Order: sequence, then C-alpha cells, then structure tokens
Amino acid sequence: MWKTYKWKLSKNLSLLFIACILFQLTAFAQQGWIEQTSGTIWPLTAVSFTDSANGTAVGRFGVILRTTDGGTTWVSQTDVAIVHLEAVSFTDSDNGTIVGHYGTILRTTDGGITWVSQFSGTHDRLMGVSFIDSDNGTTVGYEGTILRTTDGGTIWTSQTGITENHLEGVSFTDSDNGTVVGHYGTILRTTDGGKTWKTQSGDPTERLNAVSFIDSDNGTAVGYEGTILRTTDGGTTWTSQTGVTENHLEGVSFTDSNNGTVVGQYGTILRTTDGGTTWTSQSSGPTERLNAVSFIDSDNGTAVGYEGTILRTTNGGVSFVEEEEIAEIPTDYTLSQNYPNPFNPSTSIQYTVSSRQFVSLKVYDLLGREIATLVNEEKPAGNYEVSFDAANLTSGIYLYKIQAGDPSSGSGQSYTNVKKMILLR
Repeated sequence: MWKTYKWKLSKNLSLLFIACILFQLTAFAQQGWIEQTSGTIWPLTAVSFTDSANGTAVGRFGVILRTTDGGTTWVSQTDVAIVHLEAVSFTDSDNGTIVGHYGTILRTTDGGITWVSQFSGTHDRLMGVSFIDSDNGTTVGYEGTILRTTDGGTIWTSQTGITENHLEGVSFTDSDNGTVVGHYGTILRTTDGGKTWKTQSGDPTERLNAVSFIDSDNGTAVGYEGTILRTTDGGTTWTSQTGVTENHLEGVSFTDSNNGTVVGQYGTILRTTDGGTTWTSQSSGPTERLNAVSFIDSDNGTAVGYEGTILRTTNGGVSFVEEEEIAEIPTDYTLSQNYPNPFNPSTSIQYTVSSRQFVSLKVYDLLGREIATLVNEEKPAGNYEVSFDAANLTSGIYLYKIQAGDPSSGSGQSYTNVKKMILLR
C-alpha cells in the first residue's frame, strides 16, 4: 500500500526544479520491458514486427492484433478466422502471412485491412512460417508438413517424405537457405530453396520450438528443458549452451550475430550480446508463459504470451540505463520488483527512501513466516540495492516487505509495501 505524503508547496517546487536539472544530465532508471494493453485474454502465440512502428500479433481463437504505433495501441482484426493461429511473418508493413490449425493460411497485402484465405492442401496443424520477401515463403507443421511458395501463396507446394516428426519453427535468410526445427530434436536444413533437405544433429531427446538465423551461417534454436543450440557454420555443427535455465523455451529472435533474445515459460526472458557465450536473465514483470519474441534491431523488441500478454522494450530489455552517475535526490518512497524474477538462487531488490529514516526489509513465505532480514537500520535519503540469496530454500513464491519511517509524519512506520518473487529451481 502506498502512503500519500503532504509536502509544503515550496519544497515541491524545489524538488521539481532539482528533478528537471537531473533529467537533463542523466537518464533515469527505466523498466526494460513494459507491458502493453492487448485488449484480449486469449493466449498470443506469435508476433512479427517489420520496423519500430508496425507489428502484428496472433493467437488462439483467431485473434489478430495490429499496431502501427509501436504497440501504444493494438487494434483487433476480427471475423477473419476462428481457428487457433500459431505463427505470423511480415516482410514489410503491407505484406504478411498467418498460419494455424487445420492447414489455415491467411494472407494480407494491405497491412491487415483485408485477409485472404489461401489453399494449403493440408488439414495438418501449421506451426511456423517464414517469408524473406513478398513472394518466397515456407510454412511447417505437424506430421512433417513443409509447404513452399514462390508467388506469395497463390500456390503452395508440399515437400513430402522428409520426416514424420511434428515441426514447430522455420527460419529462412534468403530464397535458398533455411532451417526447420521440431520434435525429438529435429533439425532440417536446405540450401536450394527446399528442393532437398538434410537432417542435422541436435538433441534427440528434446523438442525444439523455434529457430532464428540472421544469415546463412549463424543461427540459434531453442526448446524444452532450457535447450539452446547455437551454430556458426550453417548447422554443420550445433553447440549446446547449457546451464542457462531449465524452463521450456518457446521463442527466439536474433538481429545480428551477437544480439539475441529468448523467451519461455514463467515469463522467462534471456538476453545475449555476445552470440550466446553468456546469457542474462531479464525481468518481464508478468509470469505468464511467453510464446514468441520479435526484435527489429538490438534495442526494439516485442514479446507475447498467455493471457494476452504483450511486452515491449526499446532498450534491449535492460532494466536500468545510466549515462552518467549523479547523486539524485529521491522524492518518494519506492520498492521495485526484484530482478531477476523468477530467480535461482539469488536476486536483487532495489528501494528508495526520501529522507533519513529507519528501514526494515524482510522476506516471508506465504504462511507469513519470516525467512530473512535484509535491512534493519536507519538509512539516509538515497537509492539502495540489496541481494537476497535463496540457496537454502525450496522453489515457490515468497514475499518481501519494506517498512520505513518518515520523521515528519510523527507516526512511526509511514510507508509499507509488499511484493512477491518466485524462486524456480
């Protein structure tokens, strides 16, 4: 619960003046991922942006959402199809294709104002689609379905007899070079536009859900149990990047050989800036499963998931940006969401106090039992960060509570706030 403080007008004006000066000198702390209003509660399964303004998200029960202002507003395009939609690929702001269950293929050439149903020739569930221009595209799905078009979908040609495994994701970088992934670690590669496909070696025990190539050599595939596979030679060799997470991973987007983002269950967001050598967990806020992510450059990206979740970043998902360190004078009491969240086994908690006061910050379980005392002392005005190590705790939801006294109030504890955090092992 937030406490409203009454300040004298002169103090308000002074603080406002200081804040204006600081704003010109340094960047304030920014939330890396901002939740947007989707207008739907249905799960969103895929998203495709062509630039910082134009994007499309699709989902269950025929949901199609379109934005032309970077997600500030999302407009529902209704009565197009009532089937579950699984994937979307736009090559520019006008031309895009959506695929889904029962062999559904929908095509627009006017930015989604109108959608035309195309004949796929199959009733299988289509799970992935990749277009490299307005004409050349590939869609994949269950029972080893691979369909190819060179005329914008007027004709879809089935490429059969390659595999019977369910296929989940596809990524083409040009009209010749493409990679498909699916169940049982399936990885298929073509260098001739799908005329022939070669099986590559992945992890035969895990399901692969998505793949992203930025050129014919550099690609990343992700899947169940935290599987991340990386290649720099077009898939001749795939290297497993282990120990990053155990959560199922659902989507991946790379914009160059170094910068990429992976999303998955429990709101998992992982970010690399060195081609996957190291991965950093980012805080998404919501804990719903994230199904897909689309970046148009190293900074601007969008992730979608269950319960209509849409998250947007314009700084690569970094939670805090500082251009220059300046001693900022806090104007209020705050308690931030821990980062990362979910976490294993440690996380950081940031809080702010606006005057010298006694601060208590404690961790509790859901039964209200005190687990740890992180802060229990008088603090001067400032911004603080404290680490919490849960190495000896079991997986679950925990609460952290701050109580701070404002000497001017004369009422002892005058600010209290409680937030939850999730420990996942």
